[in-house]
Parts: sequence; C-alpha cells; structure tokens
Amino acid sequence: MPRGRRPGCCRVRLAAFRLVEAGLEQKPGIESLLHVLQMASKTGATLSELGNNDIAGSVLTSAAKYEELLRNAQDPDGTHRQARARAIVVYFSSRMEAAWQEGNHTVADFMSSKITDDDQRLALLPPHDRTLLATKFHSIGRAILKSHAASDNNGTKAADAVVWLQNAFTMADQLDDSAVSGVPQLKISMLRTLARAYFLSGSYDRAEATLDELVPSIDSSDDPASSEYQELRWLRLAILKRRKAGDPALLDAFKSIIDHMELTESRITDILQDLRTISHQHTLVTAVNQHCLKQALACSDRSCGHVDRLLLSLIVHCSKDEDHARAMVAIDSSFTSICEADYELPSVPATACLTLLWQYGDRHYHAKRWSDAADWFIAGSHKLFRKNCPTSSSKCYRKAALCYIEHREYAKASAAIRRCPITEAATHYVIFLTAVHQGIDDEAIRAVQDMMKSLDFDRKMLLLATQISHESENKRILLAALEALLKTLKLSKGGETVVEAMSLLRCIIKLVLKLLTEPAADKPVLIGAMVEHFQTAKILIEAANAQKALDLISKDVSWLWRTAFNCAVQGCSEWEGSGSEGRISDMFDIARDLLETCCQASSTSPVDVDAEVYLHLIIASFSGVSGRIFTLRQSREPDTETSINARIRDISSEIRTCRERVEEIQGKGVITDENDLMRVGYFLHTLRVFEVEMLVRLGEWEAVGRVVGDTVKAGPLAASTYEAIADVLWVKKDCPINILYVGLESILRASLDHNSLSIDKFSRWLRALCTIMIARNDRLKAIGYVEQAVGVIKGSVGSDEPYPMDERFWLLSTAYNVGFECLESSAFDEAKRWFESSTVICRYVPGGKERAEKISDTYTRLLERCATG
Repeated sequence: MPRGRRPGCCRVRLAAFRLVEAGLEQKPGIESLLHVLQMASKTGATLSELGNNDIAGSVLTSAAKYEELLRNAQDPDGTHRQARARAIVVYFSSRMEAAWQEGNHTVADFMSSKITDDDQRLALLPPHDRTLLATKFHSIGRAILKSHAASDNNGTKAADAVVWLQNAFTMADQLDDSAVSGVPQLKISMLRTLARAYFLSGSYDRAEATLDELVPSIDSSDDPASSEYQELRWLRLAILKRRKAGDPALLDAFKSIIDHMELTESRITDILQDLRTISHQHTLVTAVNQHCLKQALACSDRSCGHVDRLLLSLIVHCSKDEDHARAMVAIDSSFTSICEADYELPSVPATACLTLLWQYGDRHYHAKRWSDAADWFIAGSHKLFRKNCPTSSSKCYRKAALCYIEHREYAKASAAIRRCPITEAATHYVIFLTAVHQGIDDEAIRAVQDMMKSLDFDRKMLLLATQISHESENKRILLAALEALLKTLKLSKGGETVVEAMSLLRCIIKLVLKLLTEPAADKPVLIGAMVEHFQTAKILIEAANAQKALDLISKDVSWLWRTAFNCAVQGCSEWEGSGSEGRISDMFDIARDLLETCCQASSTSPVDVDAEVYLHLIIASFSGVSGRIFTLRQSREPDTETSINARIRDISSEIRTCRERVEEIQGKGVITDENDLMRVGYFLHTLRVFEVEMLVRLGEWEAVGRVVGDTVKAGPLAASTYEAIADVLWVKKDCPINILYVGLESILRASLDHNSLSIDKFSRWLRALCTIMIARNDRLKAIGYVEQAVGVIKGSVGSDEPYPMDERFWLLSTAYNVGFECLESSAFDEAKRWFESSTVICRYVPGGKERAEKISDTYTRLLERCATG
C-alpha cells in the first residue's frame, strides 16, 4: 500500500477494531477470538510502524487479553488448531515488531522467544507465514548489525544479531525450497548476514562454516560475480585473516575475489590496499599480485593501465622482502610473463619502473650490499624495457658492473659490461675500471683510447681515469690516461690552457722516464713516445711564443730543455742496442729548438741570456748532427743509392746549418770562458770534418774545396782539422788530385803556422804532398816544403819525437834524384837547392858523411859537365 494512504487505512482499521471490540459478546467464541486477535495484531503493528506507539500499545494490550482467551479456549476436535496457532504467532510477531520499533529490545527478545520456543505451533503455520516470519527475524537481525556498525550503537552487540539471524535461518531452513518462491535466495541472504554477524561477534570458525555452506550456491548461481557474492568473498578473506589462516587458504580467497571481479581502478585499489595489511607475508602478497597481473594481461582491454600499476606495486613490495633471492625471482618472472603476453609497456610506466629499480639498487649500493644492488640493476636490463627505453639496458649493466667491482667480483663485472654496446664512452670507462682492478693493462689502455673516440665522450671521465690510475700506481695505464687527457686540450688564444698542457707533459715525461728504468721496459716504444711528447711540447711552446704567452710557462720550458738534453746524454750510454739510437739525435734536436725559443723569447740583447743556455744550445746542436752521422755510418739497411744520397744531403745541410749557428753564437761574444771557447772551437773543427765527409760521399768536390779553404779560419785547430780532412780525402780513391793536393798543402801550412801537428804525421803528409808536386812538375814548390822539412829535422834532434828515419832517407833520395833531374834540364838554381838540401839531410842519417861526400862529388862533376857542354 502506498505510504501516503497508510495513515487513513490505519485509522479505519483502528475504528473497525474498536467497533468489533465494542460489539464482542462477554464470552466470545473461538472464531470470534481468532478474528479479533488478528485484527488487533495487524492494527497494532500498523500503528507501531507509523509511530503511533501509545495507541499501538493500547491496541496490543487488548490483543494480549484476547490471545490469552484464545490460548485457553477449548478446541476438543482440533478444528481451529492451525488457525489458533497462526493468530497467536501473528500476535507475538506484532508485539515483537512494535517493541523493536519502540526500542524495547527486552520485550522484543521475549516475544521472539515466545515464537521460537514452541516448535509444534510453528510447524502448524503455512509456508508463506513461516517465510514471512523468518523475513521479520532476518530484518531485525540486520537492523541490529547496522546499529552495531554505527558510532552511536546504543550498546547493541553483534552477538544479539546472531540470535535473531539464527532463528531466522532456522525457520527458513525448515521450508521446502519449492513451497514458496524466493526461499533459496532468502536462505542465501540470511546466511550472508549470519556470516557477517558471526564475524563481527568474533565467532570466526562459525562464520567460515556459514560461508562454506554458501559456496556451492554462489558458484552455481547465474551471476557469480555480483556485488553481493563479492562481498561474501571479501568477508571470507577477512575471516581467514582473523583466523590467521595459512598462505594457501588466503591465496585461494584472493584468487576467488580477483577471478570474479571486474578490473577497474577502484577494485584494484581495494586489492592493493588489502595487501598492505599483510605486507609482511611476502610470498602471499607476491603471489596475489602476480595473479592479479595475470588477469590484467588476459583482459581484452589492456589500455587501462592496470598492468602498469600492478607491476609498480609488485616492484615496491619486492623491495621490502628480506629474502633478496626470492624477490629477484618474483620480479624476473613477472617481467617475463608480461613479455610472453605480448604486452608493450608504455614509455612512462617503463621509466617509472626503471627509476624504482635504480632507486632500490642505489639504496643497496650505499648500504654496501654490492651483490644485492647488482641484482636490482640487472633486473632493469630485462627485455621488457628495451623497446621504449633502449638505453636503459646498457645503463643497468654498467651500474651492475660497478657493484661487482666494489664487491671485487671482477669476472662478473667483466661479463656484465661486455653486454653493453661499445659505442658509449661510459661503457669504455667501466671496462677501464674493470681492467685496472684485474691488472689487465692492455685492455685498460685500449678502453681509454676507445673512450675518447665515442660520440658521448666527456673529459671528466678521463680525469677520473687519471685519478684511478694514479691511485693504482700503475704507470703504464696512468701514462695512457695522461696522454689521452693531453689530446683533449684545446689551446686558447689567451694561453690559459697551455699551462695545463705543460703540466700534463711534464707528468707524462717523468712517468716515461720512470718506466724506462724498469727491467722489463719496452724501450723502443717508450723512447718513441717520449720523443713525441717532447715534440708536442715544442709545438705548444712555439704556439705560446706566437701568442706572447711564453712567460706563463717559462719554468716549464727550462725544465723541458734540460730534461731533453739530459735524456739525450743518458741515452748515449743506455740506449745502445735498443734500436733507438737514432732517437738520441731527435732528443738533442728538441733540446736545441727549445733552447733557441728561450733565446728568441728573451731580450734582444744576448747579454740577457745566460751563457750556459748558449753553450748548451751549441752542444745540443752539435750532438744532434753527430748522432745522425754516427747512425749513418753504422747503418746496415739495404737502402737504394738514391735514398742514401738523400739522407746524406739532409745531414750535410744540417751540418752546415749547425756550423753557421755555432759561428753566429761565437761571434756574439756571449761565451767568454776559455775552456768553453776551446770546446766551441773543437765543435767547429769536427763539423768541418763531418761536412767534408758528407760532401766526399756525395762527390761534390768543389764544395769540398770551399770547406778546405774556409778552414784557415779555424785557429789553432786548423792543423788537426786539415789532418782529419786529409784522412777523408786520402782514403777516397776517386778524389781528384787537385782537391787532395789543396788539402795536404793546407795541412802542412797550418801545422807549420801553429806548430800543432806531430812530426810523425807531418813527415808522412809532407811525403804525400811532395810526391804530388813532383808528379805535377811543381819542383820549385816542392823544394820549399823539403827545406821546411830539413828545418823540422834539425829541430827534432834530441827531442822526444825525432823525425822518422825512413822519412829522412826518403827526403834524402828524393832531393838527390830531383836535383839530378834539374841539372839535366839545366835548372841550375833548383838543382843547387835540391842538392844542398840532400847534403844537409845526410847529417841526420847513418853514414851521412860518406853519402854527403858522394853527393858533393856527383854534384861537382855534373856542374863541370854542364859547363863544358
């Protein structure tokens, strides 16, 4: 009946009841009692429902009188037994409802017990009435539960609801499901409410048993995923949790919920929030999360983001698992299941997952749990992330390798880093670290070189590599790092970076020198590298000089030329047999160039430059040329004549340049020490000899003649210079006679002028020269040298070095024979000089007196013959 019409109907009923009551006989019959009791019960119930409690109480009080009369009325044949039972139950039910409406729970409980205590009376009720009665009990039970859940529950207890609901289900359970429509659904509803009541009252075993009765009906229903059934599943889960059931039972409960729910944002949130309450049960939470993930992957609509959210939740949960290995297995299996389901993880969630993995890896790393940290980083290398985050894999492997290095698991670090692409500088840096710790020098050096070739190269990596190499005290690797660092420098116009470059070069050169002292040093390679670094320094210094920035590195320049000079000097004794002898000249040349830069950069006045600098410049220049000549002499390479001649010409040009340089410095007067001046003179002497040697080998005789002519300026060393030149010319079979003649003549003149040639050598060079002169019919010039030889013989008598006897006899015989030839050609004056010389020589040879007399007789007879003829 519509609610608006109920008050009017109620008034009609009340009026009708009063009329019936007023017209009731003094001793009504059983039928009249049945009629008036039912009318009173319904009227009272209606009034109570509408809130007219006073009137309802008055009516129900009257009904109590009629109930008692009806109960005591005689029905011998039982004709009205069922009707009487029905009327009494309706009365109790009406009183029960009215008391409940008024809040008089005691009366309501009393009336309910009056109904349930008499099973025989209940059995007499038709199915429809019993169904209605069970529904009322159920409603009151639910109302008690609802009141209990409210904040102002007025002291209601879940246990009170249990009693009502038990009675309701007992009544419903006695009904045949086919007797009244809706009975099965009513029973399910009652069990659901009863289970909840058991749960709230703490009777978890009974609550679980009640739900177990519901499971068959839920699974066989047409809509097992309905919200009501889901509530039951959640309730079952809550009961299991309160009972502290094992993981298998809880997992089944979760699976039942997940399998029957629609995957929405809110419902997934419910699952995840519930899992947080049991986060300490890691295995269970992981299994539930994975099952939920599986269902999300099986869903037709994957664009909702459920997979992403569940995956992130799983990673967060696994990070809290104390069993690290178990957590890693769970993460890997989840990633793999997503890949196998052909699900492509979007870019943003993929980045979020990787961020979490790196965050947890970093957390373990800082806690020095290196192995665990590596596992977290390795997890990020899964193929799940490679499509939308292609660079993440290499980053993860590098991070893992760093963890292994810290843990000293270098083999694992090497295996991890080799899975990275070799196009990234960071990869080569980690390879470098691994190789350094493993002691594999060649691989570390190669990594440094490859690092520089990478497009994403950062100079900071080299700085770190240099620091690590220094800390490891590995000179080879440190050298490679410093060399690479030097190559990254770009000189600025202001000269700021040249200071850093010089510092690097000094460190590099010092390091190479230390490496050269080691027993197993590869000298050719190290020496070559050192020369290259000195040459680099020279180029940088020249650039700094051009930029007027040489003052910034003046100390470096001084250190470099001194070091280059000393290395070259040291190499003369220590580099022999290493195959690097030719590098000695290079080092001297570098020292020379650096010294020249020092001189050029100083004031225009040579006085401002220390004489030591000029002296070392001369020595370095001379030594460089000398070294190349010695190398040429010792060369055994099968070069062609053209290539050899080219080398000789280059050396010849260097000799000439060196001589001019020395003469220029000598002319400035900056070198004043007598010993130093003697050394400079010796250098010039030797350079002239070297120059003649090269020119002779080239066959440039005119140039030889010019050099011989210039030697007159050589001072006291002219004689020795000419002597050395003569040695060179004498052994050369194809030397033109005029050139040899000039050389010999110059030797004798210089020796006579400076008295610097030994008598033994003088005698032999004199014989050679006179032989040439006589052969060229230059007897007049020859007798002059013979006469000078006679003077030398006289002066050597009684000295420590007498004139050689064989040379005396040669002079004697030559003077006599040439004099005889002069007489025959009527050259009387020349003959006289030759015979006079021979006569004088006879004084200084054994048997000289007899020989002199013989010569005199011969000379006299020849003169007479000539006179008569």
